[in-house]
Amino acid sequence: MSVLVNKDSKIIVQGFTGSEGTFHATQMIEYGTNVVGGVTPGKGGQTHLDKPVFNTVKDAVEEVGADTSIIFVPPAFAADAIMEAADAGIKVIITITEGIPVADMITASNYIKNKDCRLIGPNCPGVITPGEAKVGIMPGFVFKKGKVGIVSKSGTLTYEAADQVVKQGQGITTAIGIGGDPIIGTTTKEAVELLINDPETEAVVMIGEIGGQLEADAAKWYKESGSKKPIVGFIAGETAPAGRTMGHAGAIVGGSDDTAQAKKKIMRACGIHVVDSPAEIGKKVAEVLG
Repeated sequence: MSVLVNKDSKIIVQGFTGSEGTFHATQMIEYGTNVVGGVTPGKGGQTHLDKPVFNTVKDAVEEVGADTSIIFVPPAFAADAIMEAADAGIKVIITITEGIPVADMITASNYIKNKDCRLIGPNCPGVITPGEAKVGIMPGFVFKKGKVGIVSKSGTLTYEAADQVVKQGQGITTAIGIGGDPIIGTTTKEAVELLINDPETEAVVMIGEIGGQLEADAAKWYKESGSKKPIVGFIAGETAPAGRTMGHAGAIVGGSDDTAQAKKKIMRACGIHVVDSPAEIGKKVAEVLG
């Protein structure tokens, strides 16, 4: 049992023959991920990286049974790519593209609401289930199999947390990079819920940042769930000046509840083990797992 992706996932790459798609698909295939093909309109029938290229996602679903897609499509066309994947019956849509216009994401987000699919991202590093599938741009060698799930808004901190957990002699079930945009498919709460409900995951690392309500919502859900699985939390951006956009488009502090201090207070009140520095994540995980 793993969350979102595993060795049986049949993965296609949208934007397969472009430079980003080619580079990361190569890394994914080398990792052992089950990439069954890719989509580049107008190049259907060709092969690329020894995998078939299709004109549409629908063709890929019909011909190779694709159920998971990773999107490396330029920002102007990425929302259309998300909607196309949802229409074709793809179950997990992982969108790496950064800079998709917010208006486009509102359209795509509303469009896929009633479809049987889950969107991760956009502007995210993807999802990895170590030893089984790397559907994203993360450095695979950092992740070792284990019993700690990771949910993070930040790509870099996902790798940092995984590295620390592994160095403490633990490993990762699945790491989910949810993305740092204002409108994302899967929220912190939804990702935390997936991991808390996963029988193999015994603890969760939740990495958030200033701006928005996602971490507070996740903390409140965790408290209400009554789960005994420990969560270690960290919020990035404590030193960012008020009102300053920080790195991610979603990291704009709108009100007093959006600051790092306020979020940490809420998380602590909900029973989450909050650390004040990312350097403490690994040690705290080892401590809560005893």
